[in-house]
Amino acid sequence: MSFLVKARKQLENLDRTAQKRILSFLSTRLLASPDPRLLGKMLAGELEGMIRYRVGDYRLICRLEDQTLTILVIEVGHRREIYR
Repeated sequence: MSFLVKARKQLENLDRTAQKRILSFLSTRLLASPDPRLLGKMLAGELEGMIRYRVGDYRLICRLEDQTLTILVIEVGHRREIYR
């Protein structure tokens, strides 16, 4: 699992509780899942090919790289702001 620089900064700007919840979701749910696609929703339009994961009021926009089994976090943000 890796983060783009922008996504890392967005995560660091969140409060500690939200950070812990998001990191816990990534490590316990996504990395442990045999198919992470089942836990998210495929996006369309500008974000086609990306997957959205819901973690409380926050959304993670990710790209899965199957060849290396990598989850790349593109953006982290509140649900009211993430798609703008």
